[in-house]
Amino acid sequence: MTLNHIRPWRNIYRRTCRQIHVGPVPVGGDAPIAVQSMTNTDTTDVKGTVEQIQRCADAGADIMRVSVPDQPSAKALKEIVRDSPVPIVADIHFHYKRGIEAAEAGAACLRINPGNIGDEKRVKEVIRAAKDHGCSIRIGVNAGSLEKHLLEKYGEPCPEAMVESGLEHIRILQDNDFHEFKISVKASDVFLAAAAYQGIADATDAPIHLGITEAGGLMSGTIKSAIGLGNLLWMGIGDTIRVSLSADPVEEIRVGYEILKSLGLRHRGVNIISCPSCARQGFDVIETVKVLEERLEHIKTPMSLSIIGCVVNGPGEALMTDVGFTGGGAGHGMVYLAGDQSHKISNEEMIEHIVEQVEAKAAEIEARERVEAAE
Repeated sequence: MTLNHIRPWRNIYRRTCRQIHVGPVPVGGDAPIAVQSMTNTDTTDVKGTVEQIQRCADAGADIMRVSVPDQPSAKALKEIVRDSPVPIVADIHFHYKRGIEAAEAGAACLRINPGNIGDEKRVKEVIRAAKDHGCSIRIGVNAGSLEKHLLEKYGEPCPEAMVESGLEHIRILQDNDFHEFKISVKASDVFLAAAAYQGIADATDAPIHLGITEAGGLMSGTIKSAIGLGNLLWMGIGDTIRVSLSADPVEEIRVGYEILKSLGLRHRGVNIISCPSCARQGFDVIETVKVLEERLEHIKTPMSLSIIGCVVNGPGEALMTDVGFTGGGAGHGMVYLAGDQSHKISNEEMIEHIVEQVEAKAAEIEARERVEAAE
């Protein structure tokens, strides 16, 4: 991220690591932190899977993962890869041959789990297929499926066991002269995941895929992920993220972006700053924000909007936003543009007017960026 010399307390110093590619998407180095999700359709349902991938891409997904549990799924993957708007990671468990088939089908990356992929000989065959077909690999260590010998050694899943698992698999890849890999050490327990990620970040220069696995439903999983991933990202750890929710994969993308936006690590779309509302509100803040979130989903340009119910904090928040609206009296409120008071408008007209103002500001920003890019 760009260093903020005026407000140094906002700075996050990202961990230095190698850069790899998942198809055309760079991961690691100075690349933006990539956001990804995973389909939950039946992989053999090519049409349904591609439609879900497209919805996630429209929401901002840079990468999508697809499970490949059997041969029919591997066959379908070739069609999915062909029609997908973003690179596909093939999720491989237990059957190493599915990894080979996925590479042949055009997957941009193979996710393999050291705890269940098989012995080193089988891993080598997957590596060979990845090399032959230009795939990268994610080593996906999971606290719930650690190798038997590590569980016997440590007695339970722990950060040390997860790091050791990851490093053992890194050795196999490096011994086979394969370096296009990233690594994850996921757990559903936030403390365990955070400690494991800190350990692996110190032990390797590989890019890191962040995730709190099996985080839960939309509400609980979002909170757990925000705490776990947010703290790691704040420490500079993480090059691509997946928020694991028992919800529509599109929600995973939205939550992932919100986490990155809150830390200033990635910007996309309208960042709405709004108050929780109280008896002082001059209009229905909660319903207004709900409607505006839906109406402004199509805006991809990074910008900010403040929606504040009254004048206690409204003018101050508006100083820091591109567009703002603060509730007043007699059914009217004040519109702010670029932090300055601009004009009053009635509450009845407010939503349509704010949408127009945001769209106009987005167009202005986009035009300026085109000019700057051409210079």
